[in-house]
Amino acid sequence: MGNKIKVGIIGFGRMGGFYLEEMLKNDKWEVAYICDIDPEAREYAHKLSPNSKIVADEQIVFDDPEVDVVGLFTLANFRLEQIQKAVAAGKHVISEKPIADSIPREWEAVKIIESSDKLATVNLYLRNSWYHNTIKEFIDSGEIGELAIIRICHMTPGLAPGEGHEYEGPAFHDCGMHYVDITRWYAGCEYKTWHAQALRMWSYPEPWWLQCHGTFENGIVFDITQGFVYGQLSKDQTHNSYIDVIGTKGIARMSHDFKTATVELRGVNVTETIVKPYGGKNIDRLCERFANSILDGKLDKRLPTARDSAMASEYAWKFLEDAKSHELPAIGDLKTLEEIRERRRHMTNGYGLLHHRKKIE
Repeated sequence: MGNKIKVGIIGFGRMGGFYLEEMLKNDKWEVAYICDIDPEAREYAHKLSPNSKIVADEQIVFDDPEVDVVGLFTLANFRLEQIQKAVAAGKHVISEKPIADSIPREWEAVKIIESSDKLATVNLYLRNSWYHNTIKEFIDSGEIGELAIIRICHMTPGLAPGEGHEYEGPAFHDCGMHYVDITRWYAGCEYKTWHAQALRMWSYPEPWWLQCHGTFENGIVFDITQGFVYGQLSKDQTHNSYIDVIGTKGIARMSHDFKTATVELRGVNVTETIVKPYGGKNIDRLCERFANSILDGKLDKRLPTARDSAMASEYAWKFLEDAKSHELPAIGDLKTLEEIRERRRHMTNGYGLLHHRKKIE
């Protein structure tokens, strides 16, 4: 490895673009390759990163001995084989979640990674957020006493059915596994019991709004609620995104509107309110921490692992299956859905906008 860590980006869709943007800003990274099978994506990549080699065949990236890291940002059905190729070629791995397209294949990917000496991390982005880390440090300081209840809610205006989340499973799996993961991260152990209820909307076959509550092995109680198109037709888009962490001596909570996050800490010795920019997907932090991990030869403990991803994915599926084992009330009508789609087609400001590539002259 030279002065910079050479990375090959495989898959140049929305997420691949986010990684490119952050890696180009960070002087520890050199984007050696961008790979995509779509000619338009390759043309766009060349305009954004003219010094990178733009290719259609991912094997070229794996075969280049100068590439230190591969970023796997294709769809999940390709990732197990890509992880196999990466480890065989001696590459470190950054992957989007889930790390494969079924639970057995995810655990196969975990085994491959954990049996190698290569480092790997997965973008479970909430773990890299300033607000969750602030709350976790407050808990660890003893300010709220013994952790008792974790309540997390993520109800947002986007997306509508057909706009992306179905490609890698139902909405609760694709998006909700982030909240399954961060709740487990706070609890520090595994889920023990759960009961899930959900709603179907507009005759869509999968649950669109889901709530799950239960316990962890250490007795901590949890409640997770997640869904999309919440408040989509309200005059001013509204959100319901928060976490409440309740202890025997105090509480900590966070709420955000995707622009600003507010953390409220109420402990035995400290009362504090912190307001900062939300921070988005936190890919800048992931890239910085993973670069440092490679340079140090040891994965930063703050970074999510492939095992963390497989655990979150597996429990998200379990919660979904539990919800589907109960009655699934169907609400909403197709006229309302079309009103939502029409509004979203023309929205230029707000959360969950439809993404289109910027034109570069």
